[in-house]
Amino acid sequence: SRLPAPPAIMSASSDQVPPINENALISDIRQAVCNRKATATPMCMRVSWHAAGTYSVRDGTGGSNGATTRFEPESTDEANNGLSIIRDLLHPVAQKYPNLSQADLWTKAGAMSVEWCGGPHIPHRFGRTDDADGRRCVPNGRIPDASKGAEHLRDCFYRMGMTDREIVALSGGHTLGRCHKVRSGYDGRWTSTPLRFDNSYFVNLMQLDWKRKQWDGKEQYEAVDASGEPVIMLPTDLALRKDPAFRQFAELYARDQDAFFRDFSAAYSKLLALGCPAHCDPNKSATPTPKSAQQHANDELLEWAMHGSLENVKRWARTADVHAVEANSGRTALHKAAFWGHTEVCEHLVEKGVQVNAKDFAGDTALHDACRFGHVKVAMQLLAAGADPRIKNNAGQDALAVVSDYGSVKFGVEKEWFDTIARMLRSKLKSSKL
Repeated sequence: SRLPAPPAIMSASSDQVPPINENALISDIRQAVCNRKATATPMCMRVSWHAAGTYSVRDGTGGSNGATTRFEPESTDEANNGLSIIRDLLHPVAQKYPNLSQADLWTKAGAMSVEWCGGPHIPHRFGRTDDADGRRCVPNGRIPDASKGAEHLRDCFYRMGMTDREIVALSGGHTLGRCHKVRSGYDGRWTSTPLRFDNSYFVNLMQLDWKRKQWDGKEQYEAVDASGEPVIMLPTDLALRKDPAFRQFAELYARDQDAFFRDFSAAYSKLLALGCPAHCDPNKSATPTPKSAQQHANDELLEWAMHGSLENVKRWARTADVHAVEANSGRTALHKAAFWGHTEVCEHLVEKGVQVNAKDFAGDTALHDACRFGHVKVAMQLLAAGADPRIKNNAGQDALAVVSDYGSVKFGVEKEWFDTIARMLRSKLKSSKL
């Protein structure tokens, strides 16, 4: 059974960590890699795996920090064939979050891909940076070679500081995805459910009768699983079954999925943090950056404006900068109050002089938000305070376009709200000759 994930929280506070709306980022990553064109979660897991799996505990080189797989020679390593496609899939997300490093984006995408496929929650923290060039690239050949055996696995993983138990747990990542002959020289899938993260890989490894495949490709082994589907294993996979020290853990994971999930979560989280600054490691205590009294007041004002508490908004507005914006969204207290239709709070903030035409990250003004949800009284307040209905957001919509868009699917009294706002906007444009 799947272990429950803890509630989503923001990354630990640090001077080195940019402000990130983590829930929005997760949504955008998922849209980029799971859509009608492709489901690329297995390859996402491998991009982060291969970025991190170059680390050497001996000299501190390699690892995901720096995002050096963008540069040669790492980008030309045969083990990374095809993985540039995932980096390209994530490119729109990188553009949307310019303060987020590629290294953080790849590792977060890999961690979330495991969870989206039904696997365990993978603890992750932000704070990696990107190198400007490939001077810190490591030599090719640090990613495990699937054609070899147990000692090769130990050479690679011990270099990273991993144990035998962690080697076996991480090998269980083969439960996702498949091999493609055109990229790796191998072909086939390890389980009949390659988009489901579970312990099927270990069940197949330990219970099926594996025979060497007779073909023109690299050495691999084939069998038929319990559902009658053909599946494969590579030499490094069978090493987990043959080596006594590895075998004990493979047997454990084959019979106990919860044990596999616990160990994979811990080992994969550790892997993603190898070679990174300490604040990127979820297993190390983070030291929160103390807030100034001013920042605390600003945050409280933004929070209470969102919740519509006029009493608390008045209290915090005495010491806060009423023009303050939320770091990860560019939204003012007025944006937040207008979004949720808090009429009294909007009125107070307007009286305090909050800029009514300020734009957020999406180019929306508070008027855009009021129009989007049919908040008639708020829209009226904003227009009276000088809101400019001509301003266009990043989608190219002015306030009237937003009203027309959202109002087109409304009926009855809700339709009346949007029609009322539309009349107000047209009247404003006509009377002011805007």
